[in-house]
Amino acid sequence: MTNSTATDCESAGDPQTWKEKGNVAFKNGDWDEAYRCYTKAIKQTKDDTSEKAVYYKNRAAVHLKKNEYNEAHSDCTSALDIVPNDPKALFRRCQALEALEKYEEAYRDARQIHTVDPGNKAIQPILERLHAVVQDRLVQNAQTSNKVAQMFKYAFDIEVDKEKRETAMNNLLVLAREKAGAEVMYKEGVVQKISSLLKIEKNKDIFLGGVRIIGELCKNSVERTKDVLQVVGVPWFLDILNCKDEAQVNAAQYCMQTILNSLSGMENKPDSKPQPELCKENKMEIDTLLTCLLYATTSRTITGLARDSLMELITRNVHYSALDWAERVVEIRGLHRLMEVASELEEYKYESAMEITPSTRTIASVCLSRIYENMYYDEARQRFINSVDEYVKDKLITPDIESKVRVVVALTTLLLGPLDVGNTIVSREGIMEMILVMAGTEDVLQQKVACECIIAAASKKDKVRSIITQGVDILKRLYQSKNDSIRVRALVGLCKLGSSGGTDASIRPFADGSTTKLAEACRRFLINPAKDRDMRRWAVEGLSYLTLDADVKEKLIEDRDALRAMIELAKTGDQSAVYGCVTTLVNLANAYEKQEVIPEMIELAKFSKHHIPEEHELDDPDFVAKRLEVLAKEGVTSALVVLSKTESQNTKELISRVFNAMCCQKELRGIVVQQGGAKVLLPMALEGTEKGKKQAAQALARIGITINPEVAFPGQRCAEVIRPLLSLLSLDCSALENFESLLALCNLAGVNETVRKRIIKEGGVPKIENYMYEEHEMLRRAATQAMTNLIVSPDVVKIYEGSNDRTKLLVLLCSEEDEETSMAAAGALAMLTSVSKKACKKVFEPESWLEVLHQLLANPKTDIQHRGVVIVHNMMRSCKEVAEKLIATDIMELLMALSTIHEEGKEKVREYAGEALKAAEEWKLIKKPGEDDEDDVE
Repeated sequence: MTNSTATDCESAGDPQTWKEKGNVAFKNGDWDEAYRCYTKAIKQTKDDTSEKAVYYKNRAAVHLKKNEYNEAHSDCTSALDIVPNDPKALFRRCQALEALEKYEEAYRDARQIHTVDPGNKAIQPILERLHAVVQDRLVQNAQTSNKVAQMFKYAFDIEVDKEKRETAMNNLLVLAREKAGAEVMYKEGVVQKISSLLKIEKNKDIFLGGVRIIGELCKNSVERTKDVLQVVGVPWFLDILNCKDEAQVNAAQYCMQTILNSLSGMENKPDSKPQPELCKENKMEIDTLLTCLLYATTSRTITGLARDSLMELITRNVHYSALDWAERVVEIRGLHRLMEVASELEEYKYESAMEITPSTRTIASVCLSRIYENMYYDEARQRFINSVDEYVKDKLITPDIESKVRVVVALTTLLLGPLDVGNTIVSREGIMEMILVMAGTEDVLQQKVACECIIAAASKKDKVRSIITQGVDILKRLYQSKNDSIRVRALVGLCKLGSSGGTDASIRPFADGSTTKLAEACRRFLINPAKDRDMRRWAVEGLSYLTLDADVKEKLIEDRDALRAMIELAKTGDQSAVYGCVTTLVNLANAYEKQEVIPEMIELAKFSKHHIPEEHELDDPDFVAKRLEVLAKEGVTSALVVLSKTESQNTKELISRVFNAMCCQKELRGIVVQQGGAKVLLPMALEGTEKGKKQAAQALARIGITINPEVAFPGQRCAEVIRPLLSLLSLDCSALENFESLLALCNLAGVNETVRKRIIKEGGVPKIENYMYEEHEMLRRAATQAMTNLIVSPDVVKIYEGSNDRTKLLVLLCSEEDEETSMAAAGALAMLTSVSKKACKKVFEPESWLEVLHQLLANPKTDIQHRGVVIVHNMMRSCKEVAEKLIATDIMELLMALSTIHEEGKEKVREYAGEALKAAEEWKLIKKPGEDDEDDVE
């Protein structure tokens, strides 16, 4: 009956019924239902009546409850458009405006309420509060306005002294970072002034200052951001980006990222994400930004540095599903443009050629890879492949050689990025044959690009076999070339084919000794100062394959000249050199992923006559430790810090692996911290591949174990490192990762209350407690030690005072056989009972509480005995009820014995035992020595 009536009401369009339902839901605190009902009422009321104003007001009240202040402001305004000066609508809008920190507008509404309803007592305190805030802001704004006016006078006058103008622009930048300063400058038309100034400004510092001010004005303000885009437009930022000065490119890139952040609700933090609703509201502007970035990537008039920056912006943001950039790139034929960039070579001299840097194609490959990774379903991935296929076919239709060369270069870039896509295209009929034909020609450019493609294609075993069969002779012939650039590429091709057996010492595709000869050839290219950086980069890539062979690793680690040359190359930050350098370091450190060896599986493999991989004797832990020590002394940490600026998450994973391998050696952790390793590990532990984050987090844990956290993670980093460490307290992590994380958290919990609060906020207490009851003795000990430091926090004490068994379990842990665990649990219980009467009462909860106290008080180890007597002392001091329960047992005899003990080192035990007895005397539970009971006197 009720359901049919509700349906009839809805179909009949009865807004009043929906309002009443909304009122019931509102009173019950069901905000979502209330919102739904009021929305129905609004939609079903076509005319702007006073009733519709009520529905808007009611929905505004829901928004206020949900802290949706912009929506509340909008609904109140709609109500006031129908019924001007309605006190309730004004009151709620005033609340919303105050929450949005629009104090002047809120004050205006408050005054209006007072005017139309002078007897309204609820508005009086709000009116007084807002009056004070507005007055303060008026004074502050007046001061800020004066400062801004003064700085404007100097900064934008070309005739003023250079130093005064620079100082003025820097001061304006500082003011732009303050909310009041940004508002004043924005109202005074600073955007237009900067836009006009930068057309003629020659001073680099003033120019950059102006660009950075625009970026600060856009920060966290959709309104100002949209105004900036209207005044100057995205092309203005692209013009600034289009230069060869790295600082200017970075400033423009930062501005564009800030614009996107403001439009999507992001912040410049690793874990910040766009807000879907805000993205929907600003879809047009966000879409325009992506379109401009993509179209600019293929512009023939921009610099290589600018092109790289544009692709980095796309790479950095394409994985956010709320932005929906990945699929949009395919929709607007953005892949064709990126493939065009991917096909570019510095050797091209045509008028149609783009300017690129040595890193451009590497950045393009990372960008393509990131886009493909975010195609979350098969249909989207197929569209990506179809788009690439279309690009290849369009190029191959034309008969000219340039188109074929471009296709091969683009395929090489794909094989370095989205490998699956690259392999799919290479496997198309005739593609590999075309590449091999190009390698066999006499044209140097064709030979070069074909060599590079063969190297990139030799990643899957089936491809390797095919290339060994068809291409080795071609590569050997090319290695005899007089052109060094051809020789080094052919050499790398042979290196990659020769290392196809991986770390398995039993597989040798070429004759014995071939890999060491190839390594020596790579070394000659690497250490020769006459060879350019590109040659050295290829030489390192060759070594990245050959160093899977332990013999090559040992020869390289003893060759200090080659090592230094490689580390110096890494320090240049050349993105095209990143892969080779990092992979070589991973191999030297044996930091690659190893398959777990299960003895039963080996026996099964032997029985079924399957091949069993063999590990080389030179890959034993002692050899690896020696190699890591050499690398650390040669400054590899500094190189890794530079290389970590890459946008490739896979490369960051490799860097994390090397850092983690180094941090495995206690004596190297100090070097890692000194040279900035801990600083770059933090963001890598928060964002990247799952394995990469885990490796970085474990490296941070190892650093936090042996180095004072305040030194290893100074300032805010002490709090930031907590989340990565807690991520290791998971069933997906190994026992070693759990253990190291607990040790590091134990040290961090001892730093200060701020850090302890952060551990609690991140959900650390239940995660650590889970391991206090683990069967694994070391994990149980480490977790208990961490809790001992955490329990100093009043917030943790409150948790233990709650309705739970935490204190009971802590008491039971005091009786652990492992002395370290027992000591830690007793220490935690001693601190807990010193500040909490509730905890003292909870000690009696386990049935074996007396047995536990006996074990502590009679323990032969002084430290444990000391903690036990402190617990009993705290309990005796807490309240008479607890003291009576203790006195009713034989604890008194133990205390009396301990109060007379005179062993060396047990002074504190004697002192606390005596204090506990005094507490019993004060509660009148025992008599003072020599005191007689009055009842005994005749």
